[in-house]
Amino acid sequence: MRFPPTAHPPSSDTLSLLLGVQPAVTTDDRHGAAGHAGRETDDLPAGVPGETRYRTVDGRQFHVVEAGPEGGELVVMLHGFPEFWYGWRDQIAPVAEAGYRVVVPDQRGYNRSAKPDRVSDYRIDQLAADVIGLIDAYDHETAAVVGHDWGGVVGWWLALHHPSRVRRLVVANAPHPTVIRQTLRRDPTQLARTSYAFAFQLPVVPERVSRAFGWRLPRTMMRRTAMPGSFDREDFRRYRAAWERDGAFTTMLHWYRANGRSRPEPSTDRVDVPTRVVWGAGDQFLESRMAHDSLDYCTDGRITRLEEATHWLQHDVPVKVADAILDELGGPGGSRRARQRPD
Repeated sequence: MRFPPTAHPPSSDTLSLLLGVQPAVTTDDRHGAAGHAGRETDDLPAGVPGETRYRTVDGRQFHVVEAGPEGGELVVMLHGFPEFWYGWRDQIAPVAEAGYRVVVPDQRGYNRSAKPDRVSDYRIDQLAADVIGLIDAYDHETAAVVGHDWGGVVGWWLALHHPSRVRRLVVANAPHPTVIRQTLRRDPTQLARTSYAFAFQLPVVPERVSRAFGWRLPRTMMRRTAMPGSFDREDFRRYRAAWERDGAFTTMLHWYRANGRSRPEPSTDRVDVPTRVVWGAGDQFLESRMAHDSLDYCTDGRITRLEEATHWLQHDVPVKVADAILDELGGPGGSRRARQRPD
């Protein structure tokens, strides 16, 4: 996402306040995250088909979950912050069972994928290039791209700059880049809602504050801004293990740092790729009107608005999100031959 620079970033004392979380210690916090990073938590949960493996893109290793028939049309599902492939766990099975070849990577800087050290390695053009590289790695010309949060921003960027490689686009609670830019310039309410992004520009401090009390800050943020019961103890066992990986939380934050500093603007505003915006109306971070404003930039766009859901809609109402994805994909993936790259 593109965030305007701030001449006076918040101090470390205000980071918890910006996220609306008080760092009190609970019984669960006292257990800490000790030992979590050493456990293997990327085994597929019951009900999630497929297998995990690594794919090489431009010399870097990307951890992916693959499911569905190899001959099915390719669907790449991109997670947001602070998740990893696991954020799409409830949608993998229904999409794969419809005949699609589903690929869900840990994006650059996350969990078991490559973690370059430089902030500049996380600019949006490079993040989009990773996805193009994955499509190539599966020997396909095109893929349907499904993205949530930052994954949705990458999806928009792909549709804007590489439309010939994106068959269809589904974005979940991620506005069009131009809508983000314009809204932040004119709407102080939205600017306040994304004030955490300013805090993330600070070096070291966000990592330390987030890690305190067994990662209480990100856990509490996710729980408080989702529907009740959307995240449970097992979910956070996995998330904490992913955040604990060497350097991971820093490289996750580099997405904000790189694009906050470079302030990228798309070369065009018009999206010609068929697009569906799926939006949880209870999002506490992003105003809902940005979903409708995003459609103004789409030649062939539509919206599925989920009134009861929040920013974490794929966790809140997993079946409805899967249904929206499949509705946009247009039917069983096995009924049409995959458009593979020519020999």
